[in-house]
Amino acid sequence: MSYRTKKRFGQHFLHDRSVIDKIISAANLSLQTEVIEIGPGLGVLTDQLLPRSAHVQVMEIDRDLIERLEARQDPRLTVHSGDVLKLPWRDLFQQAPYTLVANLPYNISSQIVFRLIEDRDLFQRMVLMFQREVGERLIADPGGKDYGILSVLSQLWFDITPVTLVKPGAFTPPPKVDSIVLNFIPLSTPRVDPIDEALFKRVVKGAFTQRRKTLRNSLLGSGFAADNIDFSLDKSDIDPGCRGETLSLQNFSDLTLHFFEKIN
Repeated sequence: MSYRTKKRFGQHFLHDRSVIDKIISAANLSLQTEVIEIGPGLGVLTDQLLPRSAHVQVMEIDRDLIERLEARQDPRLTVHSGDVLKLPWRDLFQQAPYTLVANLPYNISSQIVFRLIEDRDLFQRMVLMFQREVGERLIADPGGKDYGILSVLSQLWFDITPVTLVKPGAFTPPPKVDSIVLNFIPLSTPRVDPIDEALFKRVVKGAFTQRRKTLRNSLLGSGFAADNIDFSLDKSDIDPGCRGETLSLQNFSDLTLHFFEKIN
């Protein structure tokens, strides 16, 4: 059955067998593994996941692809229809921990990562394909242009390692950019103490809201009170004139602690 890709869903279907093999190897599956796949597309990864795992649950938004998947009538495959960002994951997935494997839709990949952070306890491993630019943000170190909100919040909760770079020709249709596969292993405890998770997230977002401004001004522009900022920066021994991308995870932890002390 022929299929025409739909641009609105950001569809680029993987077909390169060597890349597929690397993804499957990184997933470290066994016949006891419960697997989730996001955006299975034509099912090339699904085909490799099914015989190597206990059960595969897929989330797909495209009705035409859902029909193709359901037509398999495979008892090891469960198809969930809908937007991955809106589906009720905790209602659907009650056999945690899961291994997540996905060639993510590039237009919503960052949003998916933030959702994965929120629901991180569902997973024991995630092997995910990203546009290379987004992938480099996820693994970036402090001090560079790629380091930002995504880097800090992801590295707080996961060990993230590269699996392989992927050229456009590995997909149909080929994207205009290179891609990268990353392996995420959830940490048993966060890399640093977030103190208060909601406040930590607010501090991190505030630090990067206006990247060209100093840290103090960026936090000020994010709604933090000036006296709270000055107190917290001083107590954390952080230069008010630095920029958010220079802060380590420990710096963010220290800063959150002192905001917490001041606010409470």
